[in-house]
Amino acid sequence: MSAGHLAPTVFLGITLNRAMPCDFCGSSLDVGDAAHLGRTRGGWSCVCPACAAVGARPSSLAIAEPIGVPIDEAVAALRRSAAAIATNTRRVLVTARVALRTVFRWVRAKLRGDAHAGPVAVRHAFEELGTTYVKLGQLVASSHGLFPEPYCQELRACLDAAPPFAFDEVTRTLESELGRPAHEVFADIDATPLASASIAQVHAARLKSGEDVVIKVQRPGLPPVLAADLSILRFVAGRLEKQRVVEMANPVGIVEDFAATLADELDFGLEAANMTAFNRIMAQHGHDDVVAPRPIEGLVRPRVLVMERFHGHRVDDVERIRARNVDGEGKLLAGMRAWFRCLVFHGFFHGDVHAGNLMALDDGRIGFLDFGIVGRFSDERRAQITDYLLAFALGDFERVVDVMIAMGSASSKVDRAALALDLRASFEPMLGGAQAKYADMLPAILRTSVRHGLRLPREMVLVSKQMIYFDRYAKVLAPELNVFRDPRVVTALAEDVMAARGLRAS
Repeated sequence: MSAGHLAPTVFLGITLNRAMPCDFCGSSLDVGDAAHLGRTRGGWSCVCPACAAVGARPSSLAIAEPIGVPIDEAVAALRRSAAAIATNTRRVLVTARVALRTVFRWVRAKLRGDAHAGPVAVRHAFEELGTTYVKLGQLVASSHGLFPEPYCQELRACLDAAPPFAFDEVTRTLESELGRPAHEVFADIDATPLASASIAQVHAARLKSGEDVVIKVQRPGLPPVLAADLSILRFVAGRLEKQRVVEMANPVGIVEDFAATLADELDFGLEAANMTAFNRIMAQHGHDDVVAPRPIEGLVRPRVLVMERFHGHRVDDVERIRARNVDGEGKLLAGMRAWFRCLVFHGFFHGDVHAGNLMALDDGRIGFLDFGIVGRFSDERRAQITDYLLAFALGDFERVVDVMIAMGSASSKVDRAALALDLRASFEPMLGGAQAKYADMLPAILRTSVRHGLRLPREMVLVSKQMIYFDRYAKVLAPELNVFRDPRVVTALAEDVMAARGLRAS
């Protein structure tokens, strides 16, 4: 190989960490030997010290040794690490700047005598910081009793639709995730989104086969920003938990649950699997009138989910329900029975049944949407939760205390009789009639928990939140229905609990 064939490459002296042959003379170089390594147009090449001394270099067309692969991977890892550090640094600076501005706004508003200064300032900050904090605002808004009520009310603004992102980003994500241009998969896509949320937006489309579908597309660039924000929230929560005044609120636990929920919501493949599981459970229990959208085979990716399109309206759209002469109370009871059966028999349930995720379909069925948030319980936890629900419905607060102790919410040393009396005093007024304020349940639990030194298990909070949603629908669709004391609800729940326990015992 002559000098005329040399590639314009810089070779660096190194100590080998694996055995290699010299690309010029072929002599074997062992681990720890000195060599020269450089990259030609043909790939990575190795030159022994003897060949390097006479100015020998391999041809630019030389076959690259496999060492190029780990080096490329190391370089890529370093780049990812550098990008992560840059993102984290940038988010820390942005968050600090917004936090300082928020404190300034709050102080200025307080000096003007504005009683809502704190909640308004926090809402502005969350909106400015974007997806992670908007999702956190949604969590606060839907967790009455776990957070101060003025903040819950103000942060309800975070539940509104997020600004849409450009349709060009949608098509780029589709091509990247599906591995081909969108026009090869879809006959057409409506450029105006049906809905736009903090994690994703949804577009109506039609497949080449003619089937109407919807496409759920994740917002671009979310994972690194969310990871950086969660690191900041974990740091803050760790510092807050050291303060006794907020220790019982379990800020670290709240952030970890929030992080787990976000991770699930970011994986559309998991959401598709949840919808498939829900439909299988509904078929198993004969609920032909309750359904989730069917994911389209071959068109499910981590950031793209294509599913069948439902036609109908929100379950709380009373005017349309009445115009169609639909039995709203019957639909609500059927939806609740289906939801309870998922929980009781399978330890699996939809964890976010707000009105936007529950539809009265034009064909008479009930549609559950958005399976990004799903609860899953072990057999033991499932039995505890169902015991809790039944004991609560029957007004057996001594049994409620037993369940709370079993779930680790209360210590066995707690004054059981006093706790049961407090629970009875808090909850019985809510269960006395159709106009009971079930939304007061979580605040009552929280007050009682603080008084007795309890920590609320996440599962209890998640299930209770869904009951609040069902109670809201009952107030609209069936004003005379008490979602916990109605004998149809209690009897059906008791029958399912007994049947599920019989199956586990057999």
